[in-house]
Amino acid sequence: MHYFQHKRTKTLWIYALLMICSIGSIIFSFHNYDIYKRPIAKIIDSKVIETSEVTDEFDNKDKVFKQHLKAEVKNGAHQGEIIVLANKYSASGAYDEPYKKGNDVFVSFDKEKSDDGKLKGSISGVKRDKYTVIIAWFFFFALILVGKRQGLFTSISLMVNIIILSYALDIYVKTGMNLLWICGILVILFTIISLLLVNGMNEKSYTAIIATIGGTFLGLLITFLVMRITDESGLHYEEMQFLTRPYNLIFLAGLFIGSMGAVMDVAISISSAMFEMYEADENVPITQLKKSGFTIGKDIMGTMTNILFFAYVSGSIPILILYITNRSPLGFTLSINLSLEVARALAGGIGIVLTIPISLYIAIFFIQRKRARS
Repeated sequence: MHYFQHKRTKTLWIYALLMICSIGSIIFSFHNYDIYKRPIAKIIDSKVIETSEVTDEFDNKDKVFKQHLKAEVKNGAHQGEIIVLANKYSASGAYDEPYKKGNDVFVSFDKEKSDDGKLKGSISGVKRDKYTVIIAWFFFFALILVGKRQGLFTSISLMVNIIILSYALDIYVKTGMNLLWICGILVILFTIISLLLVNGMNEKSYTAIIATIGGTFLGLLITFLVMRITDESGLHYEEMQFLTRPYNLIFLAGLFIGSMGAVMDVAISISSAMFEMYEADENVPITQLKKSGFTIGKDIMGTMTNILFFAYVSGSIPILILYITNRSPLGFTLSINLSLEVARALAGGIGIVLTIPISLYIAIFFIQRKRARS
């Protein structure tokens, strides 16, 4: 009884410490102007002074608004001074946005001052770090409340993976190493770190690791061979036109990382299900395990393939609407904007399908080995 009370007290202290850290970091993000080198101003007054209507060359109508803004400079040499800002935004909000009282914005100063001697300048961006911190803490606490210990390690693995990815991309940009090799190493590291941290060192994790790596690499190999055989016919790389590096190599590297997430989900789902069935009944026949495993895999396969497709295609909805609004032919619109997304979804789908039998038979191998030991 004393052990459980001690454990509960310890857990409450951990939650209290996390709550204090979250509140402290949120408060800090609202007042951290001095850590920025760029000038920041808080808007204290906002007025719309003019409204007009414009028509573009395609007869699309849009409203344009002009704002007069006053803001207080929060850092730098002009801290505490009032700056006058002008902003023009459209009703569509495609390339601009309105600002309101309380917004923190990055500003640049004009050489000339206003008629009443105040600073004049322009807005170069919005300071959004406080919203990012709030959302990040909500996400973190949701993981902790639902996943408990696993939720904590999931958060840790996510942060570690983000750091590793940023460091790896920095290496690629500075050294020009083969990005495909870098992403191949990243896939192995991400898989091992994520699964071992969340599920611990056990047969279930080992099964998911081997299946994830095998399914991801096999899926990418098949995709690469198909691209070579077809000479990449039908793939449009226009969205990568500003890159100064080999776009097809970058596309394949993106496939590596994107497929890994879906493949890992399938691998751990099947692995967990297989070992749960075994632990519930250690005498369950292998034929029954195979049958149940394939049934689970079929159910996962359909949903995960659709999830991949919708996840990739959803990012193209704005550009699709833009093309259709400007009366581009539907076939041209879809082929020019969805070719890469469909290819990504298909490559991930291949990895998912291959991962199902790989996970199944590796799990059976470990289960049979456990039976032989007992």
